[in-house]
Amino acid sequence: MSTGVVVIVRGATLPAAALKILRDSPAVYAATDIDASVFGVPAVTEAPSLKDIVLLAGSRDEPAASLLIATGSEIVETPAPPLVEAAEVMDRLRSPGGCPWDAAQTHDSLRQYLVEETYELLDAIESGDREALREELGDVLLQVLFHARVAAEDPGDPFDIDDVAAALVAKLVGRHPHVFADGDRVHTVEHQNVRWEELKQQEKRRQSIVDGVALGQPAVALAGKLGQRSGRAGIPLDLFPAESGAAAQLFRIAATARRAGIDPEGELRAVAKQFAEDVRAAEQAAREAGLEPTTLEADGWRKFWPAR
Repeated sequence: MSTGVVVIVRGATLPAAALKILRDSPAVYAATDIDASVFGVPAVTEAPSLKDIVLLAGSRDEPAASLLIATGSEIVETPAPPLVEAAEVMDRLRSPGGCPWDAAQTHDSLRQYLVEETYELLDAIESGDREALREELGDVLLQVLFHARVAAEDPGDPFDIDDVAAALVAKLVGRHPHVFADGDRVHTVEHQNVRWEELKQQEKRRQSIVDGVALGQPAVALAGKLGQRSGRAGIPLDLFPAESGAAAQLFRIAATARRAGIDPEGELRAVAKQFAEDVRAAEQAAREAGLEPTTLEADGWRKFWPAR
């Protein structure tokens, strides 16, 4: 080896192709972007020169790695898992020399896309289109990666996608003590739901049963969630809003449905989508009869409305 070798390390994992190189080389050093103690080798700052060394680096962009690569050093690396690669692509887009539009976005400017992509994912789920489902899941994942990358740049309280993932793992493990620890066994879905809420209450130290309910969600879903939470707390139905107006009636219907195990948002979406399909079917039937749908009156709509 006349110019050295750069071994790209992902996390604490070495590429399999690097094992023989590491075994045969007397001069192995760690670049400044990884923890030398993890691999039991000295830091590159202790190397007498960069000539003929094997350098473990976290990225090709690390200064010593970049210099070695520029002089023709061999590069050994394992292709990143797709999820890691997605995070790296997002990082590149936000970094200097990346995409100006991506670099200009904020949490606030991205909100509309998060909402849009979520509803497109719901459409894909309801359609049963597997290809669309895979694509829309990717678009929602992009929103998570994007927001995490924006958060990493916060000067006061930065966190990145690894912090997001670590918090998620801690939450899932902590709320499933019957799986990951010696907690009481859970034998039913209902028992698990109750236990989940109890553990969540302990974690969040919430003062109210309605703390943590996302107030920005669609109104029918919000009413349903409040109905569910209040039901678990033992609040009776007669304390629901008693006004005669449409809003109070809608709240009672949605909240009561959720208590009964019905998803009011999903049910209403299904009915609304069916209505839209019926409208299209009636319009098509009118056109086939030589009529323009925009000219139809009540009796005309009834005539062409699909039978059930």
